[in-house]
Parts: sequence; structure tokens; C-alpha cells
Amino acid sequence: MFKLRKFNPEDPGVKPARLWESLSENRVKCNLCSRRCIIVPGAFGACGVRYNYEGKLYTLVYGVLTAANEDPIEKKPLMHFHPGACVFSISTSGCNFYCKFCDNWILSQSRWDRVFGNIYDPEDVVEAALKSGCQGISYTYNEPTIFFEFMADTAKLAKQKGLFNTMVTNGYITPEGVRELSGLIDAATVDFKGGGNPEFYRNYMGVPDPTPIYSALLEMKKNGWWIEITNLVVPRIGDKEEDIRRLAKWIVENIGPETPFHLLRFHPDYLLQEIPPTPVETLEKLAKTAMEEGLKHVYIGNVWGHPLENTYCPNCGALVVERKGFFITKWKLKEDFKCPVCGYRLNFKGVFHGVRFRSLWW
Repeated sequence: MFKLRKFNPEDPGVKPARLWESLSENRVKCNLCSRRCIIVPGAFGACGVRYNYEGKLYTLVYGVLTAANEDPIEKKPLMHFHPGACVFSISTSGCNFYCKFCDNWILSQSRWDRVFGNIYDPEDVVEAALKSGCQGISYTYNEPTIFFEFMADTAKLAKQKGLFNTMVTNGYITPEGVRELSGLIDAATVDFKGGGNPEFYRNYMGVPDPTPIYSALLEMKKNGWWIEITNLVVPRIGDKEEDIRRLAKWIVENIGPETPFHLLRFHPDYLLQEIPPTPVETLEKLAKTAMEEGLKHVYIGNVWGHPLENTYCPNCGALVVERKGFFITKWKLKEDFKCPVCGYRLNFKGVFHGVRFRSLWW
């Protein structure tokens, strides 16, 4: 187990960072996430894992992994990218957000002298993914942007070995960060919270402005990334219909009407344990709102057995993929993801990998 207590550039997990620039008086400007922190010598960025040592920026979490698991890709959630695939999921500690409701807060809110994890090389991760029978690697659990260097090196090796790469992200990566990862990352789940409401982001997430997320999404689309979008619906404080309507309209106009959109049920955690789980009726109302704005694939997440876990043909309405939670139970699409009723080609990418996880998880 590696645990950083005092900075040492020779420690395992400490590597020179990328995407930064030198300023006067040994200050540096980090250009990895849209906070673009200006960091004085001896200080950390907002993520808590990028450190200015004598005028040079270092990452403290290169290969310092807090989790390494096999997951169904639907857990990310990615419903329309390599459906039924297994992804080898990894994380570090640290995050550039301060969400009061984070369900992975032990990882995400560990900073500075509380960085922890086990040391892996990119080769270790790729080898483990291949041995486990996974078809891809997912950078997830905490914000993968903040372990950019390890993600990029691992993704490059994974591509060479025939694996795809996905990231589950809050979308606060800079456009230049997206460009650096293009050709390496194949798909992204971009997580909004509270409908992208700026006041919600400031009050409950410690984020000054969610606007950069939209710029990152446009850059992802420009560079050919597969995109699915989620939104965590927090009752009472982050469930406004007008926010979902605005967000859905933006997705339709800028990413496309067949972009999968997932409305996720909140459950109490971390610093927001006094707020109850999201009523299913609220999720259903907001799903209807998103559909009214033109989104064709709207899903409800964290409500196992709900009809909006399934995929329906946007042309004729036929039920074409049945799911329960993270698992596909019936696959009715024909070759090239065509509807068996009307022949319409649905917006999927990759290969259908079957229902292999049912026997392992049920």
C-alpha cells in the first residue's frame, strides 16, 4: 500500500504532469481541467493530486489505484456502446469537484497527505483486463481527468492490444485535454448533476460554473468520441423541470437527438444524508420532459426493473433491448443494430457481446 505523507519526486506514483505552463516566480498554470489552477510552489491544485515542486507540476497518482474491478459496461452507464461488454474499471484518489452527495467520496475527496492505493503500471492494467476476458478498460469511480497521465499511457497500450477505452467523467476536462486523449479514448459518459444548474454546481459541488462542460462535449463530438450523458436528479434541490428541458434541448441541438440520456436516481450519501432518494415519479416526469424536447433514448437509472431501462425503436416504438439493472436480458436487434419490426437502424456502436454477466451477478 502506497500512502503519500510528504512530497518526494522520487516516490512511486509521482510523475511529471502534462498540460501545464510555467509562470513567473515558479508558479505554474494547470491546463488539464477547466479550473485552470494557478499553483504556487509547494501547493496543490484543486484536485489535491497535482503539485508544484520548484516550478514544475507533478501528478501524485500515476498508477496509484484505489480500485480495479470487472464491470458490465451498462454500469458506466454506456447502453449503446459495445452492449453487453465487460470493462476493466480503475480509479485513483482525488477529484476536481467537491460534490456533497458523492457516493465514492472516500476516493474522490482524498487529497494531499491522504493519497492512497496500490501501485500498478499500465502493463499491469492491460494484462489484467485481457486475463479477465474484458473487451475494454473504463477509467471511472473518481474523476479520471485528474489521473490523466496514467489514463493516457494505459489507453495507448490498451488500444495496441485490441481493447477499447471509456471514461466516466464530470466533463470538466479542457478542450486541449480532450484533444490529447483523442484516438485513445473511444467513449465517454459525461455526468451532469442537478440539470446543470449553475447555482446547484456552486452550492453543492464547489464548482464555479458548469459552462466548460458544454465546450468539452463539443470537442468530444468533434473528435469522434461516442457520448452518452447522465444527469443525477437530487430531490428538492436539483430536480427542476426547466433545467432538464434546457439540458435536453442543448443535447438535441449540439450532440444529436439519439444521444442516450440517463436520468439517475439519487440516494443519500456523504454530506447529503438528510435528503431522501429521488421519487420514481419525479424521474418519470423528467424523462417525459426530455422526450418532449426531442431526445429519442431516455433512460431511468438506479431503479431496477423500470420500463425505461429498456431500449425502444425511435421509429416504430418496438421494444428491442430488455434490461434489468446493468444486464441485458433480451436482445432483439438484427444485424447492424436494425429494428426487427421496421428495419430502422438504431444509434449503437461496436459489437453486441451477449449477456455474460447474468450468471455471475444474479
